[in-house]
Amino acid sequence: MSLLDEEGNQDESLESKTLSAEDQVKDHSAGTRVVAGQIFLESGKSDSQSENEENFHSREEEKENSLEELNSLEMSNLLNKDLEEAEIQSPVLTAIGGTADGEPCHFPFLFMEKEYAECTADGREDGRLWCATTYDYKKDQKWGFCESEEQSNKRRQMQEAEDVYQIGMKILNESSKKAQKKVAYQYLLKAADMNHTKAMEKVSYALLFGDYLKQNIQSSKELFEKLTEEGSPKGQMALGFLYASGLGVNSSQAKALVYYTFGALGGNLIAHMILGYRYWAGIGVLQSCESALTHYRLVANHVASDISLTGGTVVQRIRLADEVENPGMASGMLEEDLIQYYQFLAEKGDVQAQVGLGQLHLHGGRGVEQNHQRAFEYFNQAANAGNSHAMAFLGKMYSEGSDVVPQSNETALQYFKKAADMGNPVGQSGLGMAYLYGRGVPVNYELALKYFQKAAEQGWVDGQLQLGSMYYNGIGVKKDYKQALKYFNLASQGGHILAFYNLAQMHATGTGVMRSCHTAVELFKNVCERGRWSERLMTAYNSYKDGDSNSAVVQYLLLAEQGYEVAQSNAAFILDQKEASIVGENETYPRALLHWNRAASQGYTVARIKLGDYHFYGFGTDVDYETAFIHYRLASEQQHSAQAMFNLGYMHEKGLGIKQDIHLAKRFYDMAAEASPDAQVPVFLALCKLGVIYSLQYIREINIREVFSHIDMDQLLGPEWDLYLMTIIALLLGTIIAYRQRQHQAIPRAAGLRPAVPQQEPPPEHQPPQ
Repeated sequence: MSLLDEEGNQDESLESKTLSAEDQVKDHSAGTRVVAGQIFLESGKSDSQSENEENFHSREEEKENSLEELNSLEMSNLLNKDLEEAEIQSPVLTAIGGTADGEPCHFPFLFMEKEYAECTADGREDGRLWCATTYDYKKDQKWGFCESEEQSNKRRQMQEAEDVYQIGMKILNESSKKAQKKVAYQYLLKAADMNHTKAMEKVSYALLFGDYLKQNIQSSKELFEKLTEEGSPKGQMALGFLYASGLGVNSSQAKALVYYTFGALGGNLIAHMILGYRYWAGIGVLQSCESALTHYRLVANHVASDISLTGGTVVQRIRLADEVENPGMASGMLEEDLIQYYQFLAEKGDVQAQVGLGQLHLHGGRGVEQNHQRAFEYFNQAANAGNSHAMAFLGKMYSEGSDVVPQSNETALQYFKKAADMGNPVGQSGLGMAYLYGRGVPVNYELALKYFQKAAEQGWVDGQLQLGSMYYNGIGVKKDYKQALKYFNLASQGGHILAFYNLAQMHATGTGVMRSCHTAVELFKNVCERGRWSERLMTAYNSYKDGDSNSAVVQYLLLAEQGYEVAQSNAAFILDQKEASIVGENETYPRALLHWNRAASQGYTVARIKLGDYHFYGFGTDVDYETAFIHYRLASEQQHSAQAMFNLGYMHEKGLGIKQDIHLAKRFYDMAAEASPDAQVPVFLALCKLGVIYSLQYIREINIREVFSHIDMDQLLGPEWDLYLMTIIALLLGTIIAYRQRQHQAIPRAAGLRPAVPQQEPPPEHQPPQ
């Protein structure tokens, strides 16, 4: 499901949900975590520490019991003390105006035979809040306002703004039509004009990206500044992005860092992710793996906790540069015609097509929106035809529950059993989950382990993941970190996000492996990039395909700040092609160079070659052949790029940035031809040219007269060599004359044998061309 169609959920996605201070503390605490159907212990124990684990736990239990008793007494005392202080310090409302001006409000008070424990607007047409200063209003008629007229007006205005905002959000969430979403944003605009914070956040992002509102960077910047003054973490993060990318403001990495930091302190997940990437890559800050680990782990914890049994949405990474340079190469997107063909097959009863379309709609991706209703229908058709895979996925959907499919452990169990009996690994894994957590059946770790092993043996990633989790936590088996590591690695090869998360935790704490901050950060980064905000990649791609390069480049730039390599290269590509008018012409190449550099540092070969090109031709920087040579060499050595090898051959041939060496040039040309079949033709032409140059250079270096003066023809060919030469020339001349005569004799004979062709009228001289 695209992010544009889920605009109502963006508070927890692109614009990011915020974390409370308590949540941020919890993320770093050790203890048991339950993540998407698995128990995971966050501990820093290594293998050497686990030997005395049982003794340690027995001592710890005694300590914990005594501590719990003390803590319970302390907490009760503290609680009583806090309640007493709260009673003493609770603010007393004083009546304003009315018949009891300055007197304290009395709660509760009786009005119209109803008790009120707080101020009310009942009985007043203007909606202004009031209270009684004695218990019985009817008897004493003593009352006053709880707020000034100004406060009352402000409260009513905010209530009106909230009502408008809720109307807009309701339309936005319930409609899938673009026209309706535009209507929704008109309500949000109205609420934003009334200073409604959430409405301002929605509208500011819509103006920034051009989502259902006309893109206006300046207006979005003003709203972000207003939100920042109010302390909005979303506004702070967005303002940091504007300063980082130089959109609507003069670029300032120092200001960007300040705003990102405030956004992160406010709990904004995207701000944490950006800071994680900056500390990892050393952008604007000193490189610090441990700081990067802190930020990435916090975001990864929340991404992992959102992963359901059915998995998450599929992240579609499409490179614009690859699409342009290799038009025939599949981008991973399914053509509309192909989808219709599969739908036709599914309607005709093709079970494989039904299962394939069901999975496609369940997870979304490849140009298909997430749609649980259609997924359920396709799986149902295939299950009725006896397909075990469809049965297992129906079990998953019932186990998870959604708006379309009601949660039912009993129904899920039935489908899992049917699929497992047919040997389906998805069904076996689902049955293992049921026994592990007691969903519809009593908890039975032995049976859970058995079914997970069966699923893992068939290569099913969920089975491998859960098996690794059981070995890690010692559930139903003896704790074995090596076995856990093995199964987590297998699941990660299948791309399971929780496998990456668990491996990251093990490397971060040094559990079962040598602690490696660098490995942990890379794994956590992978998890973070699978969060809901990754849906913006497809939104940006669709904007670019629709011809809105300005909207696409802004979206890619924000994702690039978050560390998405594909977004960095796509943003650089759009800037390189000068398709984004919001960026000044003089700034396009320097900014493109910056993002090519970031993408290259993450291992993208094309970006590395582009860096070489920019330094070679002087795009966005001074011409620097030596730096260009370094980039080409890195691409050649690290990624074995044929293009880089060819460029190195050319630079050796011309002596650019390196000493001229025709032999090394030929060597690099040959390597390029071996690395890629596409390079063989240009390499052949380059070698021909190199051969001519080498020959001319050789001739230039030797003296031809001296060579001929040293040759003795009598000694070389014999004393009568001139007679032999004249005879050869005479024979060649005779042969040529005889051949020419035979040709002249053959022409009239051939003409005589030609069939007659009926004569046609010549075309009119002045007939216009057809």
